[in-house]
Amino acid sequence: MNFDYTDEQDMLRDSIAKWAAGQYDFEKRREALKSDDGWKKNWATFAELGLLAAPLPEEFGGLGGGALDVNVVMEELGKALVVEPYVPTVVIAANALKYAGSAAQKDEHLTAIAGGERVFAFAQAEPKSRWSLNDVATTAKKDGAGYTLSGHKAVVLGAPQADYLLVTARTAGAQRDAKGVSLFLAPKNAKGVSTRDYPTMDGTRASEVYLENVSLGAEALLGEAGAALPLIERIVDEANAAYCSEAVGCLRMMHQLTHEYAKTRKQFGRAIGEFQVIQHRLVDMFMSVEESVSMALLATLKLDASDEERAKAVSAAKVSIGKHGRFVGQNAVQTHGGMGVTDEMRVGHYFKRVTMLDSTFGNVDYHLKRYAALTRAAA
Repeated sequence: MNFDYTDEQDMLRDSIAKWAAGQYDFEKRREALKSDDGWKKNWATFAELGLLAAPLPEEFGGLGGGALDVNVVMEELGKALVVEPYVPTVVIAANALKYAGSAAQKDEHLTAIAGGERVFAFAQAEPKSRWSLNDVATTAKKDGAGYTLSGHKAVVLGAPQADYLLVTARTAGAQRDAKGVSLFLAPKNAKGVSTRDYPTMDGTRASEVYLENVSLGAEALLGEAGAALPLIERIVDEANAAYCSEAVGCLRMMHQLTHEYAKTRKQFGRAIGEFQVIQHRLVDMFMSVEESVSMALLATLKLDASDEERAKAVSAAKVSIGKHGRFVGQNAVQTHGGMGVTDEMRVGHYFKRVTMLDSTFGNVDYHLKRYAALTRAAA
């Protein structure tokens, strides 16, 4: 089996790497994080480079790519520690529209996403829902031809930058029922939508989103009412696969930075990289990185498989990369000594990002239990 990327994907990788080296180095990233709207210039550049259009259908301004293109993009964004909300917009919202959107919804939103004119956030998690996708207390009550939404969504990544929210809300059933969950496209500036914005520890931004009798028309419903859970599970698996690829980029950089540091940091008159214990540590880190590369690629390739195969591959990748991320991060910081956790050193920022990625849409323990449950169900 050929695991080589296409020439077009290699060119895409190179274009992102060149942009990041010139326009998104560590110091420029730090400066951008100090500004509330510093991300807009980078988002426009993403559109120019074709990153936003890469996995979208050609008829809506996309380049007709797929999950492997996202894999390439996300690994490079991970290397650069990019904080812009790529996954909520291009992976979660765009894929939800591709799978369940009406012709009018696709034409309006996918075209705008490809052109960099519209940003989405996925308002799914709630204060008590943990990582359960079917635990939805937010309600969507029928109001004539449309709906009225009320509820509280927690830690909505990318919401401060978003124009639209992709909201999960219950149109029927009890709070934890699998049936009765629906998806809605809600303008963030709609009457009754309010947010409390804040930075997260890794430099990204999130919001608490409050919905108070938000009136939406019938055209805001995405797909069939009350039957959105399978779609939600699919787009979350696709988001997790993308985040796994981003984590791989972070792991590559932590290993590279640690290797470079070990060649220059001297102790007892010798570079610490000459000591066998450090050499063994670097080899172990390298093996963790390579295993993570394989798991992220497997999860990506399984996204078009059956629901069970897709879910198992994604959970396996989350478990493996979550463990490797902690191992590589801890060893990178330890090798750097006390400086590894300072704000001036890049390695600590990569470790923060990997830690956040591990807890997004389920951590190691959650996905280990999920994988076990899927295996038992298939037995």
